[in-house]
Amino acid sequence: MDRKAKTATITLRKDARWSNGTKVTAKDIEYPYEIIGNKKTESQQYSSDYATIKGMAAYHAGKAKTISGITYPDGQKGRSVVIHFTKMSPSMQYLGNSFIWGTVEPYEYYGKTPISKLAESAKVRKNPIFTGPYKLDKIVQGESTSWSPNKYYWGKKPQIKNIAIQVVSSNNIVAAFKSKKYDFVAGGPNATMPSSQYPKLKALKDYSEVGISSLGYNYFGFNVGHMNTKTGLNVMDKNAKMGNKNLRKAMLYAVNIDAVSKKFGNGLSWRANTLIPPTFKNVYDAKAPGFKYNMKKAKSLLNKAGYKKQGKWRTQPNGKKLTIYFGGMSSSAATEAKYQYYIQQWRKAGLNVKMTTGKPMEMNSFYSTLQKPSQNKIDVFLGAWAVSSEPTPTQMYGVDAPYNMGHFATKKNTQLLNSLNNDKAWNSKYRAQQFKKWQEYMNSQAAYGPEMFSLAWSPVNKRVKGYDLRPQNNEFWSNLSLTAANPK
Repeated sequence: MDRKAKTATITLRKDARWSNGTKVTAKDIEYPYEIIGNKKTESQQYSSDYATIKGMAAYHAGKAKTISGITYPDGQKGRSVVIHFTKMSPSMQYLGNSFIWGTVEPYEYYGKTPISKLAESAKVRKNPIFTGPYKLDKIVQGESTSWSPNKYYWGKKPQIKNIAIQVVSSNNIVAAFKSKKYDFVAGGPNATMPSSQYPKLKALKDYSEVGISSLGYNYFGFNVGHMNTKTGLNVMDKNAKMGNKNLRKAMLYAVNIDAVSKKFGNGLSWRANTLIPPTFKNVYDAKAPGFKYNMKKAKSLLNKAGYKKQGKWRTQPNGKKLTIYFGGMSSSAATEAKYQYYIQQWRKAGLNVKMTTGKPMEMNSFYSTLQKPSQNKIDVFLGAWAVSSEPTPTQMYGVDAPYNMGHFATKKNTQLLNSLNNDKAWNSKYRAQQFKKWQEYMNSQAAYGPEMFSLAWSPVNKRVKGYDLRPQNNEFWSNLSLTAANPK
């Protein structure tokens, strides 16, 4: 990085190759930016942070065919690119930031497949290639993948001849481990093992439980607007059903998350107090109160905001009927019991809350609904983020972020998000202060409400050696080895 020149130079190692043996090139470094920024892309990663790359805004708007700010010192088939920025940001120092993409894409392998068709193409869906220690041998869509060592991998040679990864329902995972079908759950610091399963799995003699602070959290989201498809910006609607922040706050205060985590969390999950996970110790606000259970306060907020009771249920301030639709994904029995508890509590507060389809939604249906530019089927939802190793939240909550599925957008939010990576933010104390201001502001608006933090954990069979989730273990898969032919 060169702060004065406002550039970042990325150089490939000499022996970098794809799993099909072809060289990784400078164009492969640049191509992800084309995919992310393309107006017709299926990617959801674009945010205003990428617009700091010179020429990206014009490319994103369809006014330019290339990104002028990305250049090739030794040509597209060379080993390096230089990215020219309008400003430099402190988060660029860390892997997983929202300005510099961290991986490559095989430009020549994809051939002339239009970016709009990439996600559905056979080379992505059926025969993708990789740069890691293992190559993909077989994929059964939605069910399983099989992997073997990639002979072109530059790093430590993998020690396991075959790795099979299978999709398993959270309701069936305990039985699967009891029958010793699996060695561990994949996912690392973003693994999503239900905390409710811990007591049963802890009892297994031939497994050890290994965990680390999760790079993720659960949250409540409220639908307060829509995405303008012409501008690509989220817009809050004045007359949105969930537009009143006191209604949103009341719903957050009405649920006793401490009690839920005590009942189902087994010490592995706990009430979240902000939208930044505690693993980011330097910027996480441990002192923020969040929304501790207070039904009396919830009812008071509703009364003051004009949500008066007319019979069994409260009405809107204009006197019209109010029915709130809650969306949650199909999950474990414990999670679905949690959904029912939340609905029960909201009803105790006088709010007529129902599940969107009468029951939990299948994951793809859930997200396809929320990711529509405009939708009125889900008013409040329970979601989860698996975040990157750099905490800037612009890609989830920015004004132009597709992942901002509740469409919260204010000038103050944009100002605070921008302040996390402005020139002053190179000072770590200032940056931490601004992160805490953003967390405080988001809690004050309650368009998104923190639900739970947790540990990422998995049972690990005792035949597995080298299982290490710590961030400094850059060779996770290569360091794994087995001491027996089958799980013990």
